[in-house]
Amino acid sequence: MTFRSLALSNIRGNRRAYAAFFLSSVFSVLVFYLYAAFLYHPGVTSGYIYAAGQVRQGMRICEILIAIFSFFFVLYSHSAFMKTRKKEFGLFSLFGMTRGQIRKMVLYESAFLALLAIAAGIGLGLLFSKLFFMALAVLLDSETPIPFAVPGKAVALTGAGFFALFMAISLLTMRRTGRTEIVDLLKDAHKPKPEPKHSRWLAILCVLCLGGGYGLAAGMSVYTFLMFMLPVVGLTVIGTYFLFTQGSLAAIRFLQRRKSLYYRRTRMLIVSQMAFKMKDNARVLFSVSILGAVLLTASGTVYSFQKVQRDQLLEHMPYTVGYIEHGDSSAHEVADPDVIRRILKEDGKELTRELELSGLLASRVAFRPDDGGKARQLDGDGAMAVPASGYNAAASRFGQPPVALTEGSAAVILPYREMLPYLDYTGSKMEADVGGRKADLSIADVRAGSVVSPVSSAEYLIVLSDADYAKLSADAAPSQRLTAYGFEWKDWENSLATAEKIEKAMSPAAKEQAQTKRVAYYSETKQSMALTFFIGLFITLLFFVASGSMLYFKLFTELQDDRAQFRALVKIGMTAAEIRRVVMAQVGILFFVPCAVGIAHALFAMYALSNILGQSVFAVSSHVFVAYVLLQAIYFGISCSSYLRSIAGNDSAAAAAA
Repeated sequence: MTFRSLALSNIRGNRRAYAAFFLSSVFSVLVFYLYAAFLYHPGVTSGYIYAAGQVRQGMRICEILIAIFSFFFVLYSHSAFMKTRKKEFGLFSLFGMTRGQIRKMVLYESAFLALLAIAAGIGLGLLFSKLFFMALAVLLDSETPIPFAVPGKAVALTGAGFFALFMAISLLTMRRTGRTEIVDLLKDAHKPKPEPKHSRWLAILCVLCLGGGYGLAAGMSVYTFLMFMLPVVGLTVIGTYFLFTQGSLAAIRFLQRRKSLYYRRTRMLIVSQMAFKMKDNARVLFSVSILGAVLLTASGTVYSFQKVQRDQLLEHMPYTVGYIEHGDSSAHEVADPDVIRRILKEDGKELTRELELSGLLASRVAFRPDDGGKARQLDGDGAMAVPASGYNAAASRFGQPPVALTEGSAAVILPYREMLPYLDYTGSKMEADVGGRKADLSIADVRAGSVVSPVSSAEYLIVLSDADYAKLSADAAPSQRLTAYGFEWKDWENSLATAEKIEKAMSPAAKEQAQTKRVAYYSETKQSMALTFFIGLFITLLFFVASGSMLYFKLFTELQDDRAQFRALVKIGMTAAEIRRVVMAQVGILFFVPCAVGIAHALFAMYALSNILGQSVFAVSSHVFVAYVLLQAIYFGISCSSYLRSIAGNDSAAAAAA
């Protein structure tokens, strides 16, 4: 038997343990090749595909992330395999195989696996690269399709890079095993495990760290994000580490002291074994939890931004096209409403909402606190004062509540919700020049959500009682009068050409008084977020597959010990159904506890994001969480089924031999 045949025989014998590692490696190679194929595509490098420049930098960053992640992933998995084979290496040494020959055999195994994974990954990359290019062309809104190509640099970089990675890690892990004495290698699997112990103080530290991290995340805002971000991450990571190394053991000891719960059917076996499994797998569970939290937070953030950005645009720009006229309403220095209606009719657009609201120019607006403190000037060039009846009619079209004002009072309507916590002057006094006359008013209400497209000359709305408005507008000069117009139509998201046509019909000198960029902003943001989501999707899937594979590895690294334990339990009368129940409970805890911890971390991250955006993202991000749990359940089902077959299969074979 040659070293090559022995290496192949070892791979076949350990095919179930190698399966998850091999598939994860293939997927890593596939994603790396797809990104490299785009980066080195002739149409991209030559500049023929102009829109591709928008995503090249993101692709490069992803390539670096994949390379770094693959290094640590292969290093961990290879080290885990070497630990399970110490007895095998000890027998080879006992039969006369030198350490150099053992290293040679392992290098052959690694080379075979590397070549198979690289060939399969690049092969799948060639198969799916055209679909990948087609999807990118659609997202880039490229006028020319991205043709199929097999860039030689992409193939060489992927193949050589991953092969070097496999070989380098094999040499690193074999150095540790090669220095171990034969007797230690043979006895390693039979060494008794010490009873798991925990520190009460470290368990308390775990609670304090997680509580502190969650508390800071819950109190995070757009102004404290940079200050709180690093402490939140640091406290959460430290707390998670001690949660699995100390907190989990403390929880198990608590269960063991509850006799009515502990001494019931197979629970004693499940709980007592979990103490050892949690100790042995603490670092893996910690890594999977943090990886899951990062995965869910990043995916949930991108997905939430993609869904929330439309609502924010509608809030910031209440009309697809809106503008404010100065002076006589018949002059139309910005645009004639009849012209806009004609353009919409020509393009087949159906108007759903239209606004024409008269008002007065309000300048030098200042708020004075009740305690007589210094007045604060309102930011911006000015505001628009409107009667309560006109505002309420416009607000009803957006489902906003009306304002009720008495003479001498006013309501301030802020254009953006983010301003509300910092400009809530309810109950204070307001001084302003309204229609050329000085007005002293008390602020009865401050709310967010403009019903007029905010422009630089009239960003805020000041709502007056009808009586006050009539007095101030009675002798106002034409230059002090304003008229707000707004046009909303169906399917505005796909009407960029119509919006551009309306913009061209407006007076160039009055562009600052108009807001016509809602469709353009929406298209740009949607394209950018779609590209980010598309590029990050493969990284997310790679992280998910790898995290599940890490748990799969740990199951099979302990297979021999578990098989011996369950064989002994069968001899003393435990049924196959009870063993199946014990295995499913233990495997389920290993898979779903880090899943639950990762979701808990991500939920607080989404809470912080909601505070930053000023809008809840839980309903949107919940789709990502549900998808993650479903995928984790599928991975659990596959792993548990394979693990049960591995235990039952060998027992059946032994029984048949007997």
